[in-house]
Amino acid sequence: MRVAFASEPAHPDRPNEDFIAATPDAVVLLDGASIPPGVTSTCSHSVRWYSHTLGSTLLAEMTQSAGPLPELLAQGIKHVTSLHDFTCDLTHGGSPSATVIMLRQTADHLDWLVLGDSTLILDTGTPEPEVICDDRLEQVAAPHRTRLDSLLGGTPEHAEARREYVETLGTYRNRDGGFWVASTDPLAADQALTGTIPADQIRAAALLTDGAADAVSRYRLIPWRQLLDVLVQDGPSELIRQVREAERSDPQGELWSRSKTHDDATAVNVMVHG
Repeated sequence: MRVAFASEPAHPDRPNEDFIAATPDAVVLLDGASIPPGVTSTCSHSVRWYSHTLGSTLLAEMTQSAGPLPELLAQGIKHVTSLHDFTCDLTHGGSPSATVIMLRQTADHLDWLVLGDSTLILDTGTPEPEVICDDRLEQVAAPHRTRLDSLLGGTPEHAEARREYVETLGTYRNRDGGFWVASTDPLAADQALTGTIPADQIRAAALLTDGAADAVSRYRLIPWRQLLDVLVQDGPSELIRQVREAERSDPQGELWSRSKTHDDATAVNVMVHG
């Protein structure tokens, strides 16, 4: 595989909570779930620490083992949990969490895993690519967004509504009827979307955190096929530039309601050799 990527924090003075890493045969992308001001966590570790520690662990596992990706994810979550379960209170659901995409190529096939609302796109050469995103968070979140979406971003009222919204979603995290992400429970790996496809059927793949996928899913700037073209022809940084341009044109969310003006954004283009 040949991999190109770009990653940009929501704000230059804040840490990027996304994580991207690759080897010639594997790619892993994580999107850490930001914790807004006013939401307390019982863990002393940052979201960035979690996404980077788990991401590094997963990439190492993928290069050392041919085991099923959900099994490797479960092992990774268990390992990272063991690094702080004696120093942090991990029983109250306030621990850092992240979405996960794992992609691995063997001699003749491509294995993939998606957990959470990051997006994987598989270009099979058909007019419409295959788009894979775990939408359980969106299904859970939609009924609770009414007040948040009615308020202008950057106001104290919007900040308070966002805090309440995030706290409400926390009660649905990693339980039946809710949504699933990587955090402290290895069983979340069993809830991931997974698949295998012959490598010679794939021309390319794209991995996107939601901050980059918003180019299509929120702002409707381009369709998925054109997004793939942008990644190949202009590079991942151009996609993020287009997203930022749209966000700056609507800083308070009057046109596109959202919980924050900008989000960490990572876009990865993978050329697959079948």
